[in-house]
Amino acid sequence: MLSERELAFIAIHKDSYPAVFRFVGRRVESAEAAEEIAADVFRVVWQKWADDSHPELPYLLSIARNLVGNAYRSRDRQRALQEKLRTTAVERVGNDSGNVAVQDAMSRLRDKERDILQLAYWDGLGPAEIAQVLQCSESAAKVRLHRARTAFRKQLPAGSASATEKLGV
Repeated sequence: MLSERELAFIAIHKDSYPAVFRFVGRRVESAEAAEEIAADVFRVVWQKWADDSHPELPYLLSIARNLVGNAYRSRDRQRALQEKLRTTAVERVGNDSGNVAVQDAMSRLRDKERDILQLAYWDGLGPAEIAQVLQCSESAAKVRLHRARTAFRKQLPAGSASATEKLGV
């Protein structure tokens, strides 16, 4: 049986989620990011909510605004890191088309795919070590790595087999 607090929170979520989602959706690139941020709004509300108050929509939207700002900063840091990695790769091994293709393919991957490939190839970790970093089972790490490699191959332009051979992907 749900407590009064849980029932009240469910009611707040049901009433406010569509407005929060629309607010966030207008400010981020994808519906997936909007869903994640909207869910985070209600996570914050749950953590900070005093039982004697009822969070109003402006309060929820202010939380959403802060979380969107955090997402922008995170995205900007990620882009800066990708550009730094690309520049470093060009400096180390030249600006041949294979290296550029690899960097471009990496930039088009989802964050989770890019992260696991970086752990495997940039940091030189094996599946067991990746599992520790990601806090998952070794078999889950292997599956994620396999899926990331597949996604990476799909992002490469046709005829880039030499680039994948260099990485062993």
